[in-house]
Amino acid sequence: MQAQDLHIEEIIAQLESFTFIDARSEKEFAKGHLPGAFNIPLLDDDARIEVGTLYKQQGRIEAVRKGLELVGPIMPQLYDGYQELLALNKPLVFYCWRGGLRSLISATLFQWSGNQVRRIEGGYKSYRNWVLSQFNKKYSLQIIGGATGSGKTELLHLLKEKGHQIIDLEGIAHHKGSAFGSLGQLPQPSTESFENELAWQLSQFDESKPVWIENESRLIGNCYLPDAFWNQMLHAPIFQIDVPLNVRIERLLIEYGHFDIAELTQRTEILRKKLGGQHANYAVEMLSQGNLQEWLSTLLVYYDKTYQYGSEKNAHRSVSMPFDWNDVNDSINQLLNQYEFRK
Repeated sequence: MQAQDLHIEEIIAQLESFTFIDARSEKEFAKGHLPGAFNIPLLDDDARIEVGTLYKQQGRIEAVRKGLELVGPIMPQLYDGYQELLALNKPLVFYCWRGGLRSLISATLFQWSGNQVRRIEGGYKSYRNWVLSQFNKKYSLQIIGGATGSGKTELLHLLKEKGHQIIDLEGIAHHKGSAFGSLGQLPQPSTESFENELAWQLSQFDESKPVWIENESRLIGNCYLPDAFWNQMLHAPIFQIDVPLNVRIERLLIEYGHFDIAELTQRTEILRKKLGGQHANYAVEMLSQGNLQEWLSTLLVYYDKTYQYGSEKNAHRSVSMPFDWNDVNDSINQLLNQYEFRK
């Protein structure tokens, strides 16, 4: 039974129909992989280094021989791992970096049980090429801006509920983009994994319709926005929502007020240089007294200055409008009317 090599476009069109087996090492997998893939390394991190070193020193023949020597003892373990995944009732598709020996050997082991074998033509590298190509497409990006605590992320998801296309960049990055941005979040993905998820979400959209995103810096925690996508953001219209300071403080208290004071203090200290010593000391003192409202008011002096600087810099492509969280539907309608007026 001959292996069936699937082109990456075939894979993308039926992504949820397959179970993917990533035959690369643990570190390669952690850096980035296909959505939902399972990592069953043919060579683990140490073995891969050993084989790679031998390849450089003595050539391909000796490297392949060493690889087979290392794989031999774990073949039953690999075989059992593939069989367990058959319980998901989806065809298994194998891949390695370039669709080479690792996926071929893994697929052959699976084939011995009489199953149809499928591999990704060109391996994970072909998927990465597809990912990067998504960022070169032209999207009708519409950016929601606003001072810290305005509720930009919540607004995005309300737009989604109303049937609009949105990308929650902070959600993909597992980070809210500030010194406090990782609180309550899952560990951040690698930049490569971030790109993979962003590309997948973009590929699901109608490119003729707007895509709403939040105004972000190039770096969200440790995740970098890809060059081509970032360049589109730099030229996209910005809709600045204006929410009163007292409302923003109330919203931020709900979002961050339940975290441990020691944790909030540590994150505040990260901002010491930007806040200035006097303001930082005052903010930390307010935390120690449990006066979170005054603590937030102090921090927002810095954050609002930063927001104001960005707003002035991008005034040529921005429009501001009041946003009332007590009358959300009307405020959203005003936002959409502004979009219709400007497009």
